[in-house]
Amino acid sequence: MAPPSYNELGSQARALFSKHYHLGQIKLDVITKTPTGLEFTCAGLSNRETGRVLGHLESKHNVKEWGLTFKEKWTTDNQISTEITVADKMMEGLKLGAVGSFTPQAGKKRGTVSASMKGGYFNVGSEVELDQNGPLINATGVVGSRGFLVGAQCSFDPNQKKFTKTNVSLAYLAEDFQLHTNINQKTDFSGSVYQKVNDSLQSGVSFGWSSKSNETQLAVGCIYKIDDSSSWKAKISNNSQICLGFVHKLRPGILVALSSMVDAKNLNDGGHKLGLGIELNAS
Repeated sequence: MAPPSYNELGSQARALFSKHYHLGQIKLDVITKTPTGLEFTCAGLSNRETGRVLGHLESKHNVKEWGLTFKEKWTTDNQISTEITVADKMMEGLKLGAVGSFTPQAGKKRGTVSASMKGGYFNVGSEVELDQNGPLINATGVVGSRGFLVGAQCSFDPNQKKFTKTNVSLAYLAEDFQLHTNINQKTDFSGSVYQKVNDSLQSGVSFGWSSKSNETQLAVGCIYKIDDSSSWKAKISNNSQICLGFVHKLRPGILVALSSMVDAKNLNDGGHKLGLGIELNAS
């Protein structure tokens, strides 16, 4: 089995601390699929602090016999994008893609071409971003064996003739345990630990430190599954923010997520947040 891509390292812990926490927001996601396989996703988000409303409409169509996937997306910022990918056709494990986006009001155009390849012990990828500022080359790579993984990510600007991003990650993946650490730009250190204690309980720790600001971040979180329809979420950070969440599946295809955050350092000064998320999936 091929290792995950660089961006997927530590994904279990990130989901533990971010998924279904819609603090200060009201979010609605609707997904439906036609009999011919055309999938539509409509999402809307209202930020209760700024009053801003964001949303997008996305269509996705798979042509399995050709290995093609077509995506089109239109956002409330009037940005239109199209993505085409082909996977496992020219060579097993090879994926090619192209994305183009256009914002008519701002006159901004952007395009990206990408290629990735994965095998038993590696997962590598590269992409070239093109816009008015010139090209930017991004590359990622992960190699590993027996659960131990080493990954790297870099970005190179041909105009400036220098690397604009250099990140390194180390990880260990097991069936019920994940450990992930990374160094970004030689100044930001972060990591996470994830463990599936049993079928009902998942726990995790997230930590980070920046040599620039000398700030330390630490958070502990968990998910407790009550039954097949309901689960509780909780997390607490070293800045005294306590978050609780409740996720409930009303019926197949309808999920509601409630979340709250209490600032324990300023109980009387406000700053507390509530969040609501609704997911409707008819696919």
